[in-house]
Amino acid sequence: MNLLFVFLGGGIGASLRYLLQLTVGKHEGIGFPINTFLVNILGCFVIGILASMAVKLKWNEAFVLFLLTGILGGFTTFSSFALEFNSLIKSSQLGLALAYVGLSNVIGLGVCGLGYYIVK
Repeated sequence: MNLLFVFLGGGIGASLRYLLQLTVGKHEGIGFPINTFLVNILGCFVIGILASMAVKLKWNEAFVLFLLTGILGGFTTFSSFALEFNSLIKSSQLGLALAYVGLSNVIGLGVCGLGYYIVK
């Protein structure tokens, strides 16, 4: 049943992302990917609020999965990345948090380039 909640939320989140992109418009001509930037920043802000509310108000697991993993996961995975980083900081695991950020960015950008190069 939890998988269904994530699936439904993911569809909603992806649709919201698309609608935001239609509203903001294309970033062509300015060189800065404003759509992705706004989605990531908004997603990070919202996941921070919702994760805190989930703990404070003791939301059930299915609802949390629907909102955080589903909707926000479909909207932006960067928000999950930010939440996990902050969770590591909160649990006094600074070294692990920094390793997570560094490795995710360096390896993620690297394998993206590698994938692009392989197909090119």
